[in-house]
Amino acid sequence: MEFCIEKQWNSLPIDHPPICIQLSSSDDSVIMEVSGPFFGDPVPPVQPQGAYPKLYDYEVAEAFFLNNETKQYLEVELSPQGYHLVLLLDGYRNVFKEELPLTYEARVNSSTWTGRAVIPSRYFPLSVDAFNAYAIHGSGDERVYEALYPTPLHKYTSPDFHCLEYFSSLDFKKLL
Repeated sequence: MEFCIEKQWNSLPIDHPPICIQLSSSDDSVIMEVSGPFFGDPVPPVQPQGAYPKLYDYEVAEAFFLNNETKQYLEVELSPQGYHLVLLLDGYRNVFKEELPLTYEARVNSSTWTGRAVIPSRYFPLSVDAFNAYAIHGSGDERVYEALYPTPLHKYTSPDFHCLEYFSSLDFKKLL
C-alpha cells in the first residue's frame, strides 16, 4: 500500500513533491517506508538517534492506525535524521504507552530522504480499520502541516492530527 500526502492539514494543496508512505508486511511486522523531499528545517535534536519525545516539533512523517470501534490507535513518527516516536493511544490524545522500541533507519541526501521502520504487529490495536498520515516541516511562520486526509477547509483554525473522524478506511488485514 502506498500513500502520498498532497494536501496541507486544512485541504489546501502543497507546493512541493509529496512525502510518500509505503506499508508492507514481513513476518510478524509491518514495514513502513517513507520517502520525499528533505527540508532540513527545523534543525534536529542534538542527541543520539532513537526514540525522542515531542518529535512532532521537528521535521517528521507520521502514520496513525485506528480501531474505529474502540478508538485505540497507534501513532508512528519518523524523522529524516533517524529519530522516531511510537505511541499507543486509547481515545482522543490519551497516551497509555509511549516510546515503544522500534527498528528504524533513515538516510538523507541533499534534497530527499528515505526511512524504513519495522513495526511489530503486537503494537497495533486489534482490528485496525482506519488510517491517516501527516508530514510536518519548517519553523515559525514557515511551519507546514500536511495531511493525507485533511480536515475540511476552514473547519479548524489550527491543525489537530488526532481528529479521528477524518481518518479513512484501511483494509489492514492485507498487511498482517
